[in-house]
Amino acid sequence: MRTWMFWLVVAAVVACIFGLSRLVTNDYFFFAAYVVLQYVVMATAWNILGGYTGYVNFGTAGFYALGAYSSVVLHKLYAPPMVVLILAGGLVSGAVGLCMGYLTLRLRGVFFAIATLALAIVLETLITNWDYVGGSRGVYIIRPAAAPFFHGGYIQYLFLVMLILSGVAVCIARSIEHSKLGYGLATIRDDELAAEAAGVPTLKLKLIATVLSGALMGMAGAPLPYYITYLDPSSAFNLSLAVNSIAMPLVGGTANWIGPVLGAVFLATVQQIATVTISSALNLLFVGVILVGFVVIAPNGIIGWFARGKRRRQG
Repeated sequence: MRTWMFWLVVAAVVACIFGLSRLVTNDYFFFAAYVVLQYVVMATAWNILGGYTGYVNFGTAGFYALGAYSSVVLHKLYAPPMVVLILAGGLVSGAVGLCMGYLTLRLRGVFFAIATLALAIVLETLITNWDYVGGSRGVYIIRPAAAPFFHGGYIQYLFLVMLILSGVAVCIARSIEHSKLGYGLATIRDDELAAEAAGVPTLKLKLIATVLSGALMGMAGAPLPYYITYLDPSSAFNLSLAVNSIAMPLVGGTANWIGPVLGAVFLATVQQIATVTISSALNLLFVGVILVGFVVIAPNGIIGWFARGKRRRQG
């Protein structure tokens, strides 16, 4: 599918989802749908570095929280529009991703994963001791009564913002996959030493992937203070964010753009249903059980499972 056709299809899907959402009268739908779309962005962002490049990032909650606290700082200064908050969150998280990548991307395997986890811990410690953003006490954000250029409720507005952002994230991931950058990242994932020997600028490509991944995570976290209206370090640096961001691409299938989307929609929907019908405390339990099941039954995720079935039918 050509790039312009893909963008057109994504735009049509976003428009259809938004049109159908206008028929919904229950506000909880928009709360739940926001979370699902947020995880689409997070899983897609993680896959750019973890799936395309093969560098497992355990610090996703840190980038996400940076976007959220960037919004808190700007809100305290002059409360800019949401689009400014999202761009600022992406800029801050992308810049931190660049610095982190320059320091840690020379590490490989488990050493890089531990370094990213350490980054999230350091960032949480800094935020916890920063009184301007509430520190360990947290901070309250007064949600605007009305959304700009939108006649629905503010939660519906945030749902629309995250819907558009998820569409943009998917388009970016798909564009990378079928570009020179994507092919370069694939060579790093398959054999980095061979790629270096062949003249591939591995450090440069890894830095680009880290910046893009971190920026998208920060953009996903930017609307969070307006979504929950109270932000503290434990909610911003939540363990479930890191677990879900890794589990969703693995369940859907890495190294392609559609796998994280399928995994995020599937796992996040299951979690939201479990929250309403059983208990919110069982979210990570469901993720763990499903992940173990996929590792045993379909180690290459949903996409790999369908591809294997197609090969069997053709054979």
